[in-house]
Amino acid sequence: MKISVVTPLYRSEPYLEELLARCTSAIRAAGAQSWEIIFVNDASPDESLAMARRLAETDSHLTVIDLSRNVGQHNATLAGLAHASGDLIFVMDSDLEDQPEWLTSFHEAMIARDCDVVFGVMANPKGNAAYGAGRWLFYRLLRLFSNVDVPENVCSARLMTRRYVDALLRFQEREVFMAGIWHMVGFTQMPVSVEKRQSSPTTYGLMRLVGIFINAITAFSIRPLQIIGLSGLFLFAVAVIYTLAIVFRALTSGIAVEGWASVMSATLLIGGVSMLFNGITAIYIGKIFIEVKQRPRAIVRDIFRSGGAGHASPEPNERTSSAADPTIS
Repeated sequence: MKISVVTPLYRSEPYLEELLARCTSAIRAAGAQSWEIIFVNDASPDESLAMARRLAETDSHLTVIDLSRNVGQHNATLAGLAHASGDLIFVMDSDLEDQPEWLTSFHEAMIARDCDVVFGVMANPKGNAAYGAGRWLFYRLLRLFSNVDVPENVCSARLMTRRYVDALLRFQEREVFMAGIWHMVGFTQMPVSVEKRQSSPTTYGLMRLVGIFINAITAFSIRPLQIIGLSGLFLFAVAVIYTLAIVFRALTSGIAVEGWASVMSATLLIGGVSMLFNGITAIYIGKIFIEVKQRPRAIVRDIFRSGGAGHASPEPNERTSSAADPTIS
């Protein structure tokens, strides 16, 4: 059995030596005959790359993938997964809030339940009461408006089988919402409660959560477009009924239509609803624009191992040649 550990690096320099040592111990405790540890440098502004390269020079199990620019945690993780060759693949954050030792307990749970994925669910999620309420509302609205039942408080750490990862890499979205994709892949998945170390405050503010929510809804559901269609039908019906009522009143009583305020209110209401609906439609059109371009999600600039740097062929998305693959599309 070969185990791969994949972790993206961003401002991770202080943690790398401990991370490598603890990952190696956890892999050995899981009984792996061989292993690889893949650090994906997501254009980190500190000395993470330099530190990772120094570690790779002395550890033949470590591979460092250097991306050409910052693409975000999820795209960097997918780039690492495309280069992983293990029978089991463990993903985690590099700041040690995710514990490398979870690999061992996840592996035991995977064997006991005979599943393809074991993922961590935070028993102690970050944030105050207001943030917790916002998180609760986020998941409820996500389930209401999308077709994906995303578990709450999922962390990055997860152990996956080879066949699951191969299926995962077939998803080629450019606008990535990983919490949804993890579960849309299917297979048998098992949650495990974990106590995540709280070494820093959450970076997910209100506007970022709103952006994630909009991306998640429009990535996994056309329900907002269906609501637009039904709302348009409803407003049309109201307009027809109101028009008929005005005509009937004029014919029967001869009273002219009055009320400038009501006319303006109706105009502003219809105008506002129209702009809202156009905005929602524009988001979907924008996503189509991004997806049809098929730009690579990440470009690998260099790969560093104990034998030196490597450059690669232009063949994307082939696992058999992914160790030398410069693009992950």
